[in-house]
Amino acid sequence: MIRLTDIRDSFEGVIPSVIATTDADGVPNISYLSHVHYIDERHVALSNQFFSKTAANVRYRGVATAMVVDGRTGQQHILDLHFVRSIGEGDLFERVASHLAVMSVSQGMGDVMKLRSLDIYEVEDCRPIVPVVSLAEPEETEPPRDRLYAAGQLCAAIAEQGDAEAMLDCALGGLQSQFGFANAVVLVPDEEGRKLSTIASRGYPAFGFGSEATVGEGTIGTAAAMRRPLRISDMRRGHRYASAVHAEIMRSGPEHIPLPSLAQPRSQLAVPMLSRGRLLGVLFVESERSFAFSHRDEEALSLVASQLATSLLLAERDRSEGVAPPPASHQPSPAPAARCIRVRYFPLDGSIFVDGEYVIRGLPGRLLHHFLAAFFETGRTDFSNREIRRDRSLQLPDFKDNLETRLILLRRRLEERGGPIQLSRPERGQIRLECDGLPEIEIATG
Repeated sequence: MIRLTDIRDSFEGVIPSVIATTDADGVPNISYLSHVHYIDERHVALSNQFFSKTAANVRYRGVATAMVVDGRTGQQHILDLHFVRSIGEGDLFERVASHLAVMSVSQGMGDVMKLRSLDIYEVEDCRPIVPVVSLAEPEETEPPRDRLYAAGQLCAAIAEQGDAEAMLDCALGGLQSQFGFANAVVLVPDEEGRKLSTIASRGYPAFGFGSEATVGEGTIGTAAAMRRPLRISDMRRGHRYASAVHAEIMRSGPEHIPLPSLAQPRSQLAVPMLSRGRLLGVLFVESERSFAFSHRDEEALSLVASQLATSLLLAERDRSEGVAPPPASHQPSPAPAARCIRVRYFPLDGSIFVDGEYVIRGLPGRLLHHFLAAFFETGRTDFSNREIRRDRSLQLPDFKDNLETRLILLRRRLEERGGPIQLSRPERGQIRLECDGLPEIEIATG
């Protein structure tokens, strides 16, 4: 019997599988399956979505035969299956459901492919079908790398960093140099847990700091909502989805920052950054090549994402006290002839516009308004993490506020945008506002 681990590419759902059963009278029935899911060396799972006849036959006979196809080479294998049980909840069920949710949207089927139950089968035999003609050679790829070793090296490098910003850059730099993943993004959740904002990226024309993905939507949002990795090996069947996503991120709007994304990705892998069950962010990689990310990559990136989450959490705690607030500096306000910077602030959601252009929303927007208002009133430019946490007007969560990552996000967004307002970090636990002009702040009520 061929080992299932040796044909893992046949369980990626790139080419539909076939399942054959017989009823009580011996009449055969054949149906197509979108996916046969690998569980372990002896078991697979089949999503029970549409096939009432197949399900009835399996319940009566207890056996089925499936054919799976390697999406790289076209090699086919026959699996002799023995039904074990059906499940409708649990970790395995949720993992398969999340994958189907993304693929159903990618194929323009909405909720049609929503998982009803998952059937578990024991594989009694696995054998190849001898091809009539020579099979296609798989696409050339880089020499295989030791993913576990690379993950260990990168985790150690992240752990050595003492600054959250350095941790993010170290993680993405390592994914590029040690894993060969050219396109990568790190996103962090907002206070409500409804959106994810880009805080770091590599391999795109623009960094897209502050761009957002919705929790529960797409590969990134689904991985965040389900809190488990989500890997898509070949999106060619979902080009409508990829085109729609690219059109959406390229649209213009007053409150829209394009999310870093490839125009036609073929492979995507999103891994939640979890620490003690808490979602700290999502680590996302994509490629224009099919099968760019294997199950070993998924396991390796899960280690990296976990280390990054833990390191960011520790960095946040290290900065939670910060240093004592600096003495109130009553610097003279800029002379009347100085440039006027028009600032419009929406307290309802923290959105802030500078000179008519959207900057950012949420806690980063409230922080920027706080800095600008203090500067306008007193000329003050220096602030500390400690005093920010004590200021109730900023509406920081009482528990685990993620202030450090919000300040990184705000600083990077301002830097990428350019303009007269910037932030710098002169010392540990300190923030400095650099304002080339006098802000004229309007509080919007709409």
